[in-house]
Amino acid sequence: MNIREILGAVPVIPVLTFNDLNQAVPAARALVAGGLHTFEVNLRSRVAIGCIEAIRGAVPVAIVGAGNLTRPADFAAAGRAGALFGASPGLTPEIAAAARGARFPVLPGIMTPSEVISARHAGFDLVKLYPALQAGGVNTLRALAAAFPDMSFCPDGDVQSAASEYLALPSVICVFGSWIAPDTLLQSGSWSAIEALAREAASLHRG
Repeated sequence: MNIREILGAVPVIPVLTFNDLNQAVPAARALVAGGLHTFEVNLRSRVAIGCIEAIRGAVPVAIVGAGNLTRPADFAAAGRAGALFGASPGLTPEIAAAARGARFPVLPGIMTPSEVISARHAGFDLVKLYPALQAGGVNTLRALAAAFPDMSFCPDGDVQSAASEYLALPSVICVFGSWIAPDTLLQSGSWSAIEALAREAASLHRG
């Protein structure tokens, strides 16, 4: 599957930051039960790689990706863990090279028009607007889409309150968000609550 097929399968991509390896499999099962089978495990935590491996082994229907890829070594580690896609908050020549050599398709991050041009020059036609709210939100995304009609976007960063507005834009493939499985619910093991939030997010419509 290419990155458009992977991310276009659901309207919202949950962003998961685990602090305990034991959270990974039940959280993944809750998301899948709620209708979101595609999600990102953020590499900010020390257990993230182990969580990707655990989910790939125990929840085969899940399409789990690795997020916050900021160094070439991150791509290699995520590939060994079995990640099926990757996402980076930005794009540098080193990240672009690592993406070309990765075992999985990659979504690079942008924030400015110059970065969109750099991403397009590197061969990407789908990028993550990050951090979306701080970058100007829906209005900025409208302007970028008008300037770059050949590009598509996935906003990430405080998008919950405007998720429907983003998804209504023709240039938006999906939104990313951590509100579906926040740390409070992960820490308390509130899997039914995560499932309910996933079901609500899965019901959002595009366009």
